[in-house]
Amino acid sequence: MARSTSAKAPASKSVKTPPDAAFDEPLGDGGETHQQTSDPGATLTTQQGHPVADDQNSLRAGPRGPTLLEDAILREKIFHFDHERIPERVVHARGYGARGEFRLTKSLARYTRADILTDTKQPTEVFVRFSTVVGRAGSFDLARDVRGFAVKLYTRQGNWDLVGNNIPVFFIQDAIKFPDLVHAVKEDPDRAFPQAQSAHDTFWDFASLMPESWHMIMWLMSDRAIPRSFRTMEGFGVHSFRLVNAKGESTFVKFHWKPRQGLQSVLWNEAVKINGADPDFHRRDLWDAIERGDFPQWDLGVQLFDEATAAALPFDHLDATKLIPEELVPIEIVGTLTLNRNVDNFFAETEQVAFCTQNVPPGIDFSDDPLLHGRNFSYLDTQLKRLGSPNFTQLPVNAPRCPVMHFQQDGHMAMVNPTGRANYEPNSFDAGTPRENPDVGFRSFAAPVDGVKARIRSESFADHYSQARQFFASQLPIEQKHLGDALVFELSKCVRPDIRARAVSHLRNIDETLAKSVADGLGLTLPEPAVAAQPTRELDRSPALSILANGPNGFKGRKMGLLLSDGAPAPLVAALTSAVEKAGAIWEVVAPKIGGVRLDDGTMLAAQQKIDGGPSVLFDAVAVLLSAEGAQALSIDAAAKDFVSDAFAHCKYIAFNAAAAPLFDAARLPPDRDEAVVPVQKEKDAAAFVKACGALRFWPREAMVDYDSAVSR
Repeated sequence: MARSTSAKAPASKSVKTPPDAAFDEPLGDGGETHQQTSDPGATLTTQQGHPVADDQNSLRAGPRGPTLLEDAILREKIFHFDHERIPERVVHARGYGARGEFRLTKSLARYTRADILTDTKQPTEVFVRFSTVVGRAGSFDLARDVRGFAVKLYTRQGNWDLVGNNIPVFFIQDAIKFPDLVHAVKEDPDRAFPQAQSAHDTFWDFASLMPESWHMIMWLMSDRAIPRSFRTMEGFGVHSFRLVNAKGESTFVKFHWKPRQGLQSVLWNEAVKINGADPDFHRRDLWDAIERGDFPQWDLGVQLFDEATAAALPFDHLDATKLIPEELVPIEIVGTLTLNRNVDNFFAETEQVAFCTQNVPPGIDFSDDPLLHGRNFSYLDTQLKRLGSPNFTQLPVNAPRCPVMHFQQDGHMAMVNPTGRANYEPNSFDAGTPRENPDVGFRSFAAPVDGVKARIRSESFADHYSQARQFFASQLPIEQKHLGDALVFELSKCVRPDIRARAVSHLRNIDETLAKSVADGLGLTLPEPAVAAQPTRELDRSPALSILANGPNGFKGRKMGLLLSDGAPAPLVAALTSAVEKAGAIWEVVAPKIGGVRLDDGTMLAAQQKIDGGPSVLFDAVAVLLSAEGAQALSIDAAAKDFVSDAFAHCKYIAFNAAAAPLFDAARLPPDRDEAVVPVQKEKDAAAFVKACGALRFWPREAMVDYDSAVSR
């Protein structure tokens, strides 16, 4: 059995301990404060001064068995981590929520006795919170980051918190490493920056010493980490769970949320500019969509598999750094989530909502995923610190919608307390007090456990690169290019060359062409491949892992920006806005003045954006309809030229009338414009343009506007 498959970091500062020699020294009368030491030979200890033998693995019953409650080192480490920030969340601090409902469309009664997954007639109230992970509450929306996708379902059997992400895997295999991961990716403790990003030395130092992280890193460096909208990203429960039926039989399950709006991301250069123009871009997009009645929807999908299927998989499904490709275990759609109401008070709902992965109704249970066990342990502790009381479940956003009956009482801000004389169980005072119910109550699945109590990791967790290679190979060429560009950008922000080289050494185990491209982009001599615990295998490509291969192929739910001037042609404007609305999309007018423009027929049209504050990065496609005078005036305006040049650089579809040509020339668009720069001369041209916009991007153009692409040609 492998004790750990993680690379070992060089010795560094220990935390709040004296040097090793101090273990043999008298510690005085207790009045001293132990200080940090920079002794490179210091032994890692707990806060109680107990030397730590293994800080890589939590204590489990056997290599694939459950995490044990007696693990005091795990408990202390996560306990301290959970209490590092008040009152802001340590991670997922920047979030945005909405209310809605879930409707089951296909019963899973064969697999579970959970009411929410068996009753197709009863809708279930939900609260969903989307979030970024790394930045603080005041950071911006379009950071390159994982997105939280947490769903609280108020079922008739108690709350079910499906606390997931928009990426189906995670950086680490064992929860004991979670504080280290977050410390590495958050701002440096001495300077409090970088903020809301991973492009810095400490994150890549950690990642380059943790081979298990590299599948997740492929996702993080892909376009999945810069979604166009909360509405256009998938959600994943990440871990394997169990469904348990009325007979006590268990089936493994992974949960997926599939957006009906389709998948869509933005370009990195676009994300940077969106953050400058509208740091609340994702929040505004979700709020506006719900307010106008364009309710976002996701289908709930499940991957169901038994013990035999799990054993036959070429990887361990208990390893949170692995996914199960849809081609191996198909996803079955069983219900739909609809968000149809914005919150009434951000603090009372979005900020005070408390998710706990341990919150599952009878019929849903946990697998022995060690990361999931650590999350179950951590979340409840976190809520106590953030919300200040064990009574946080009595807050309206957290309160179950079913009857709640127990003997827990008192505590800070208790709003509901038991009545009568008996506040304990069992009691013989009142036959009306609640009693345990073996028939309907939660019962853990009786999974056999057999193993030596030890800090150990299964050999089945040791393949760190095969799925990373599969993910990269499953991307379309333009997506592979974006992934490589992201790696070059991130690693170029690392000051230490040895960290850059160490990171590229892992890429050589994933894809040799990618490794060479990144090394070349960094001006780096190609390093030797990282030592791999197991050889990288060639897994079949999985088209489901590509965004562009699963895009919406339509303009519904998107936004078009219309750059207009006084004297713009009214018939073309009317035709274009009508075509956009028929496509189920929306449009906004961008004008030199926020008061609006007067079209050539005398109609006054209000503007939603002034050109200085409405750049093309805020839109999925643009149209430039100007008068001759308007085009000449805007040709000297930097923001107007940026509007056109950015739309072109970001491979968007662009419509224009003949009078707009001077602005295009001033913006230095190439004269041999491609087929996605569309002249609109007649009303019928508008409908054809909007239909073409359904492709969302014209990717062949990127080779014309990107240095790396030009060099590679």
